[in-house]
Amino acid sequence: MERLLERFGQPEQDQVALWVALVDKLRPPRATQTDKATENLRALATLLARRSDLLANLRAATLRVFAERKQVTMYVASGLLPSTGFFSETSRRIGNRLLPEVIDTAHLRDLLSAVFNRVDDEVWVNAISDEDWQAFLHLLVGHQTPMFEEDASPLPHAVREVLESLRVLSFHVSAIGLDRELVRIDPNLEEHESPFLAQNAELLTYIQHYSNWWTTPGALIADDKHLTVMLHQCDEILQRVRKRATRIGTSLTLTFKLERLRQHLERINELTALLSELRTRRVVEDAAPRIVRLFKTLVRAECRKNVLADYWGKNVELLSLRMTESASKTGEKYITSSRGEYFGMLSSAALGGLIIAFMAANKIVLGEQGMAPLNELLSFCLNYGLGFALIHMLGGTVATKQPAMTANAIAASIGEAKSKGGRDLEDLADLIVRTIRSQAAAILGNIGVAIPVALGVGLIIQLATGSHFVTPQKAEKLLGEIDPLSGAPFFAAIAGVCLFMSGLIAAFYDNLSAYNRVPQRLRQLRWPKRLLGEARAERLVIYIENNLGAIVGNIFFGFLLGGATAIGVLFGLPVDIRHIAFSSAYLGYASVALDFAIPLTTVLVAFSGVLLIGIVNLLVSFTLTLSVAMRARRISFEQGRSLGSLLAKRLLRAPRAFLFPPRNNEPTLGPTPPNG
Repeated sequence: MERLLERFGQPEQDQVALWVALVDKLRPPRATQTDKATENLRALATLLARRSDLLANLRAATLRVFAERKQVTMYVASGLLPSTGFFSETSRRIGNRLLPEVIDTAHLRDLLSAVFNRVDDEVWVNAISDEDWQAFLHLLVGHQTPMFEEDASPLPHAVREVLESLRVLSFHVSAIGLDRELVRIDPNLEEHESPFLAQNAELLTYIQHYSNWWTTPGALIADDKHLTVMLHQCDEILQRVRKRATRIGTSLTLTFKLERLRQHLERINELTALLSELRTRRVVEDAAPRIVRLFKTLVRAECRKNVLADYWGKNVELLSLRMTESASKTGEKYITSSRGEYFGMLSSAALGGLIIAFMAANKIVLGEQGMAPLNELLSFCLNYGLGFALIHMLGGTVATKQPAMTANAIAASIGEAKSKGGRDLEDLADLIVRTIRSQAAAILGNIGVAIPVALGVGLIIQLATGSHFVTPQKAEKLLGEIDPLSGAPFFAAIAGVCLFMSGLIAAFYDNLSAYNRVPQRLRQLRWPKRLLGEARAERLVIYIENNLGAIVGNIFFGFLLGGATAIGVLFGLPVDIRHIAFSSAYLGYASVALDFAIPLTTVLVAFSGVLLIGIVNLLVSFTLTLSVAMRARRISFEQGRSLGSLLAKRLLRAPRAFLFPPRNNEPTLGPTPPNG
């Protein structure tokens, strides 16, 4: 270490290579060894405190870094989204991972990237406490003589670069804030003077006065309260546009621009706060906490500038929030409170079970037609998709479709409690109990009707034709498919993933409809009014507005189920799906085909397989959806253990409430039965 620091004082040495070597000395063997990183930094500080000559070498080298290098690009680009757009930035990051960018160390940003050249460097840099970094910074800059307002001095190069960065950032904010995409979401931006333009005027004045104050004896710096107000108004508009976008729809382009605007406003606030810390005495020590926080932010940004997961996570967040908000409102319809709602759920699930029994029969018929593999798979997809869409249109419920909606409602409930400053576990536990009860009613309605209907259809066909609807060989195969030891849980998990994806697709199309104003555009068409009449055409538009996502999601769900089977056929992989309602119907058809001569153990195994398939369907789709919904809302639930304990106590005290609603909870009127 001492030899390396001695080389900092030799002018012929490559300064970039020396800084790289110094960071190599500080870097721990593994990025997660944060104690070792702290120990290394403290050891360096101890050495510098003991050797004043080495401290002088490093101090001079640091001053040269800030005096000789361009810094604007670091402040206006590092960690901030560019203006190129979502997909252009995605392709740029992929390209830079394959073929790294050329580094020009004349720019401080590129020097930072060259020195902290590992993706995980930001881990140990940020893990070292702010206090340790501040102590090192105080040692490095040394004791500075305070300069007061009546003193004059040349504007330091580093301060001049920060002021110029503020100028560039301000113009960027003005351009983004006047973008037509934002005005489209919030038309009020056109009716009043834009704060995005006002902040630019205030910031330019601030920059000029700050420069004059630093260089001219006795000059007074202008009050920056007006600038603070303008920046606050810009942030308020940003939040207003975000909230409106969650209601009326968003897009990746809008999400990209909103995130870019947020980042620029945040960087302006960081830099102006840094300059304010220097205003009192013009010494670096006063701004040490700000400098350390900015340093950590910039290091993290440079280390992860080509990490695609971070980038996609930030930009898909608002779109995910809009989609999950839509699904959470739908999910509220699936959570019953009163007995009236409970029996409404039971009857709608019974209708779903009735239709699924015939869908299962149709799938068996299609499988016996000897079609080409592609045609057969396409027919299976259409059978699933059109059948699920029909269930929704007739007001039925499919039990496995519920978790993708109810999970969003629970996440929304947690988010609302968090926004109020706390979480009412009793209310949340009550919501979960009602969700479990509603889910149980839906499952009971589905399988409680699917099995008897399948038995009835099988018997009617046997009496009418004299032969079984399903051959005994096919019946054995159907029973084998729902055997818990035959891989049924794994295939049920695949169906659970399909359920989760169909929920996202449904919410995506709801968002797309709202964002593109499909209902309003449909109202402008003349031919539906001439064909159906104005009243019927309006009812059709309202139905499409409220049900487009659900119908499309159900159709896609059918194709996802059929597509999973297609992947197994095309690639010879053990990939298939198991769905509780279809499995229960197959159990009914197989029982008739075998003339009910099934050993009791086989019946019990088959029925337990059906229940296991249902549990896996529900758990997988619920867990995935809840995870996405909570990440979209940037919330976590730390009180999981307390909630689990509370639910366990409720289960022991009143287990019946998990399956059937108490009598005293029944309101005078319940909502209409939910749609599947």
